[in-house]
Amino acid sequence: MKVIFNGKIMTENEILENKAIVFDEKIVDIIDEKELGKYEYEEKIDAKGNYVLPGFIDIHIHGAGGKDVMDGSIEALETISKTIAAKGVTGFLATTMTMGKEDILKAFDNVKEGMKKGMSGAKILGIHMEGPFISKEKMGAQNPKYIMKPDYELVKNYLDIIKIITLAPEEDENYKFIEKIKSNSDVVLSMGHTSASYEQAIEAINKGITHATHTFNAMTPLNHRSPGVVGAVMNSDITCELIADCIHVHPGAFNVLLKVKGNDKVVLITDSMRAGCMMEGLYELGGQEVIVKDGAARLKDGGSLAGSVLTLNIALKNIVENTNQDFPQAVKMLSLNPAKLLGLEKSKGSLAIGKDADIVIMDTEYNVEKTIIEGK
Repeated sequence: MKVIFNGKIMTENEILENKAIVFDEKIVDIIDEKELGKYEYEEKIDAKGNYVLPGFIDIHIHGAGGKDVMDGSIEALETISKTIAAKGVTGFLATTMTMGKEDILKAFDNVKEGMKKGMSGAKILGIHMEGPFISKEKMGAQNPKYIMKPDYELVKNYLDIIKIITLAPEEDENYKFIEKIKSNSDVVLSMGHTSASYEQAIEAINKGITHATHTFNAMTPLNHRSPGVVGAVMNSDITCELIADCIHVHPGAFNVLLKVKGNDKVVLITDSMRAGCMMEGLYELGGQEVIVKDGAARLKDGGSLAGSVLTLNIALKNIVENTNQDFPQAVKMLSLNPAKLLGLEKSKGSLAIGKDADIVIMDTEYNVEKTIIEGK
């Protein structure tokens, strides 16, 4: 048994002071600090007055620490896992991208092996498949050479580990792929890299789309005569991702999205590529050269944004500093909301007795002091 004391403990609804969290692999108890003698501990952790938060869950991350999910190696997954754990991430979806079928399947098999083996840092919770079922008009930094129509055969053997599939619904003829996935799995279907009209997007939502990938980016914008995918996101109950780096999306748009959707429908993501937590310079994403400079990652040819180098602790900072969300509301967007999206809210996403001991100690400057994953 271990205990964290002398911290500000954030539960789903409030911040607790003069309390302590007792845990092993799961949270055993939340007690008054006066009752510390109630249990015997192998380790006592002094939070030194800092925040004690639920672990962060990144449902959209390609890489970090110089490695990418598409590298297709256990070493790459280990590096990503350790790198993002230092920024408070306790679980993540290994996110693939538009490359050849062989490369995608190799990445799938590698993630499956990594999940079985276990990581020494953040836990792999599954796969987010971003591409190749996307629109060439809104491909962003994806490689047009490998874009294809939605194909159930490509994914059918991996529906146990795929948790999210990003697709352009207008590329799915008669929404057959959407209907097939919905009838054969609990995979979350997400609109992204899409040039769909408002009408097409709404119809896709009615057919089974329940999520939006990096909202505002790589989708048809809101216009008063053509509301686009952004309009459909705002005029529906679907959940939506947000890259809160103040580069992909203006802070003013953070506020618009949160006012329309409410904070329980927004999930903060990084969309980080291999340059995450690395120095500025030249990198690679899906076989394309990327220049990282001034906090932005852009394709060397053309200048399109190519993922990000954001970390979730900084996304949290940007939301708190640029919106009217209070600290607990903002934390929910990178802990409980993604847990609910993945159907993991009974075990992850908040600090409560019986849930996994996924815990982050963070100071008032958003620096992560300690990350605990399932008690370790």
